[in-house]
Amino acid sequence: MGRLAVVTGAGRGLGLALAECLASRGWEVVACVRGTFSPRDGIRPVLQDVRDPVGPALLDAVAGRPLDALVNNAGVGAPGVPLASCDPQSIVNAVDVNVAGPLRLAQALLPALVAAPSPLIVNVSSRLGSLSAQAAGAFAGRSTSYAYRISKAAQNMLTIALAQELAGRVRCWAVHPGALTTTMGTADATTAPSEAAARLADLLDSPDPTSPRYISLDGPDLTW
Repeated sequence: MGRLAVVTGAGRGLGLALAECLASRGWEVVACVRGTFSPRDGIRPVLQDVRDPVGPALLDAVAGRPLDALVNNAGVGAPGVPLASCDPQSIVNAVDVNVAGPLRLAQALLPALVAAPSPLIVNVSSRLGSLSAQAAGAFAGRSTSYAYRISKAAQNMLTIALAQELAGRVRCWAVHPGALTTTMGTADATTAPSEAAARLADLLDSPDPTSPRYISLDGPDLTW
């Protein structure tokens, strides 16, 4: 059997591209989706919304096997609006998907992760989650929502917290995939999901023991 990966948000965009890329490289992929999924060699789709408790379909798909990689790719954003128009519920919704979602998956799949020889949790983050870069004004000119910035910063803290608790057992990385030409991408995005997926697949082969790590797929590591 090949190495095993669970990829959330695999119905489209980066998640789908990554699942296909890993399968082409001999990985077995459990693809968490919320709707229909056309059959593909090496990919087993399961219905799993990251906002819900992890269900038996996903647990059965892993079935006690060692899990080499958990890629928490599912994410949600919100329109960039000024404070007066910001709906606090949009922040709650974003945190549920972008932070609580990866936490739910990590909790449920931890026994399978620690059974693998060099397991890795990847939280697909954003450079916009960097508190140091935001405080320095690096993205002050961008119309980015409160919900997205807050939830991605919180997701980065989750990555750090997981890395500290699981030190020596599971590596935990936050990964900025670049400016992707997806439905969540910005108007100036230039990186195709397939290109970012290939870079992320290469990253999953890395033996780097550093944990936590905040990685950009199109440049040097980022500052938290």
